[in-house]
Amino acid sequence: MAESTTVDIESQQAELDTYHDEPGDRPVLRARFEHNGSPRYMLYTIKRLGLDHEHGFHLDVQLVSDSLEGGVETVEAKLQEGDADLIDIDYISTARERADGAPIVAIHPYGRTVGGLVTPEDSPIEDLTDLRGRRIGVVRRLDKNWILVRAACRERHGFDPDEEATPVEAGSKVELTRMLRDGEVEGVLQFWPIVPEITETGPYREVLPMAELVQDLSETDRKLPISTFLTSEQYLSENPDAVRGFKGAYRDAVDRLTSDDELWEDIGERLMYEDDPEIVRAVRDGWREMVVADWDAETIDGMDRLFDHLLEVAGADALGVDHVPDDMFRLEV
Repeated sequence: MAESTTVDIESQQAELDTYHDEPGDRPVLRARFEHNGSPRYMLYTIKRLGLDHEHGFHLDVQLVSDSLEGGVETVEAKLQEGDADLIDIDYISTARERADGAPIVAIHPYGRTVGGLVTPEDSPIEDLTDLRGRRIGVVRRLDKNWILVRAACRERHGFDPDEEATPVEAGSKVELTRMLRDGEVEGVLQFWPIVPEITETGPYREVLPMAELVQDLSETDRKLPISTFLTSEQYLSENPDAVRGFKGAYRDAVDRLTSDDELWEDIGERLMYEDDPEIVRAVRDGWREMVVADWDAETIDGMDRLFDHLLEVAGADALGVDHVPDDMFRLEV
């Protein structure tokens, strides 16, 4: 891990640790989230406002690397190895891991956490049709953003960029940004909170937000969550009150983050790599547009339709799984 990244993780962790009081007799929920992922804003809000104790549980937050371990993201590895009780990943990855036998379940939506296609300002890439013959950086080939791009290109434009472009796996979001800035790739599919950090501080532009592809491919106007919060079947069985408490604390945090601009100024100062007012506002507005506070059966139906559509268009090889396992989504806890 690069030294600057280590410092960033330690600095943010110190801010969170300021609010890590004793759990008392409350059940502990060990949350492990990426140091550059947007859930950290919500986790910080819960800890700063004491919403975990208010809802009867103790949230223990540790930020981790966004690199891969054994082909899966670090947070996934920690949950499956018993080192975490709460993470967030996209539901396609959840389906892939659960179909392979991982005892993990989705307990609540997070949001439409996709990214954007970012290129240098003078790039000839203007839309998806321009990806032919280009080197495009991705965190990994099974990343949801690349899956969405493959599905959209195959359905709308009659080609598969996995075959007619050159996807270059970076292994982490940090490395993905470096590859773009060093000119090793002609564009990247970067996670949405990092896009403003790139476009506001350098000669780069966002060609296409992946959120547009989500809505087009799902054929619905309803905002669908792509990422959900996960826990293990064992933790859910043994600590249902803690999971219910988290869901309540999350909803309260969403209420504050969607209405309190001063809170975002504090988050920008303490948790963001670029404490620039324009970047903070861009991330704030993007978070508010992305987040999903709750879900119901209609939401799950929409997520199933999107999965089926991606499967039909992109195929099981692109998704890494051919079905959403039964009982993966737990609406009622």
